[in-house]
Amino acid sequence: MKALVIVAHPNIENSLVNKAWIEELKKHSNITIHDLYGEYPDEQIDIENEQKLCEEHDRIIWQFPFYWYSSPPLLKKWQDEVLTHGWAYGQEGNKLHNKELILAVSTGSGQEKYQAGGRNHFSMSELLKPFQATSNLIGTKFLPAFIFNGSYTATADEIQDSAKRYVDYILTVETLERVY
Repeated sequence: MKALVIVAHPNIENSLVNKAWIEELKKHSNITIHDLYGEYPDEQIDIENEQKLCEEHDRIIWQFPFYWYSSPPLLKKWQDEVLTHGWAYGQEGNKLHNKELILAVSTGSGQEKYQAGGRNHFSMSELLKPFQATSNLIGTKFLPAFIFNGSYTATADEIQDSAKRYVDYILTVETLERVY
């Protein structure tokens, strides 16, 4: 199984969690790390190259910090431009069918903020529904997200532990039907 991790962090050099995740991912030859902000500082996405990368991998991971209840803007632009009609969806758009899609998301706030009655009023599974809907449209198998909550208060040991768990998750998670 070959995994493609599409990292969308606009300030990776100052990240604690996402940077630690990348360092751990680099230790595995069957994981390709693709940093969108590093690759496209001008935000001019090479659509053919991106589609080819996706086609070459079995499992695709969108890794990002949770920004305003969504992903950073370059990942959204990537989705808009790369997931084209006739390639990713539509009558002939089957290039991603049966591939697996995982979200790897970090939040600044703790898990207790993401639930009914919490500051954000909604669970992460509810807030990530648009990504699941996208997965449904493009024919990927949407696997449960890997979420790290509380990056603002996390210790270095907690972050390093999450990096190891993240890589293990990417490499071992089973394809499950999960209802959110």
